[in-house]
Amino acid sequence: MIIRVPSRTELPALRTIERAAGEAFRALGMAAIADDEPPSLAQLSAYQRAGRALTAYEEPGRATTADTPPGQPLGYLLWEPVDGCTHIEQVSVHPSHAHRRIGRALIDHAEQDGSPAPLTLTTFAEVPWNAPYYTRLGFRTLTDPELTPGLRAIRTHEATLGLDRWPRVAMRREPTRPGLWP
Repeated sequence: MIIRVPSRTELPALRTIERAAGEAFRALGMAAIADDEPPSLAQLSAYQRAGRALTAYEEPGRATTADTPPGQPLGYLLWEPVDGCTHIEQVSVHPSHAHRRIGRALIDHAEQDGSPAPLTLTTFAEVPWNAPYYTRLGFRTLTDPELTPGLRAIRTHEATLGLDRWPRVAMRREPTRPGLWP
């Protein structure tokens, strides 16, 4: 698998991935999440220009599915610095490429590309491919007193968007690669 910052011409494909990945929420009674608009091209472009967008691609010569032509992104991750941490804003994998450790590879790559800092994210507590998945990747749920000011602001913003209709948590993972943490 190849992971790199996407080109400007690949940004529309990230919106397609997000829409496809969001469809799984419909089966959980979370149609509002499935129907939510992906990040705009302007938002994706800002992450891309800052070097905080990562995309995963099939290695040359490997077969892809009809849903993903050769050379197209299979998944993507957006991150931003929040309170000294690398905060994962979004990670999505096209469902036709699920269960291939693409999300894990993107998260691990974000850890390597960001400063030597912990990773944080906010997510749905009871969605199997959200908090339980991140727990398997070494994240732990933060208690309310552990929330940093930046994470509190993110959670407040999520609540204004109506995401708190379903239980949400903030999570953190300490750097996993030797030498990343002083």
